[in-house]
Amino acid sequence: MRGGMGNMNNMMKQVQKMQKKIQQSQEELLAMVFEGTAGGGMVTVTVTGGKVVKEVKIKEEVVDPDDIEMLQDLIVAATNDALKKVDEKANETMGQFTKGLNIPGLF
Repeated sequence: MRGGMGNMNNMMKQVQKMQKKIQQSQEELLAMVFEGTAGGGMVTVTVTGGKVVKEVKIKEEVVDPDDIEMLQDLIVAATNDALKKVDEKANETMGQFTKGLNIPGLF
């Protein structure tokens, strides 16, 4: 009976350790900055690991008052590029904790 409780305590310590590592990894991801580009670097969007847009840079030569739609498309493409990088990093970082687990909706 004692061995069972010892194993349970040991498992709980391991879970707590993993929870700390997950929290630390999440905090590190939130502090990271990701950059997405479109149009060969004509539009650059910077986002945080928390998917908050921090900055949009547009090169002057891409601004054409007669073609606002192209500029809008470039901004959307650059934003999506940056957000994709956040997702890839999140999957890479957090995936280490979910290897072998099939938990729907987790990361």
